[in-house]
Amino acid sequence: MEDLGSLVEHANDPTVAANLTDAFPHPYTVKHGKEFLERFLSMDPQLVLAIDVGGKAVGAVGIHPQSDVYRRNAELGYWIAKDLRGKGIMTELVKQATSRAFRILPDIDRIFARPYGSNPASQRVLEKAGFVLEARLKGTFFKNGKAEDELIYAVRRPVPYST
Repeated sequence: MEDLGSLVEHANDPTVAANLTDAFPHPYTVKHGKEFLERFLSMDPQLVLAIDVGGKAVGAVGIHPQSDVYRRNAELGYWIAKDLRGKGIMTELVKQATSRAFRILPDIDRIFARPYGSNPASQRVLEKAGFVLEARLKGTFFKNGKAEDELIYAVRRPVPYST
């Protein structure tokens, strides 16, 4: 909870919500921040982690295991403060989160992310982190009053080397 102020400050930027699902509110209030922290701090194992730069929470990266027939998959979600974008931080954190997820979630074989077609920065993050574009679905998202393409990027669990 000590990260609440910094979390709210950075999450309240409209450019953050613009590239996430509508479940991520804008404006982002203290109430939203408390609900987020309470929900994810109770998880075991911890799958949503704060991005800490200089002792401040400036974003988050999370792995969300799926259920039913998708149970061997997990969705990756992430955001970072506007002034820290384009510095390679998010690419490195996506790599770390993916590696960690494969290590602590033995039943997960595939991690996917679904950026908007109009978000080339997020697409570059995923590509640099080793994700591969699996599909482009035309106009499946509806965000900010317009249809958006849904891109599906994924990375598969590395196959152990055998001799």
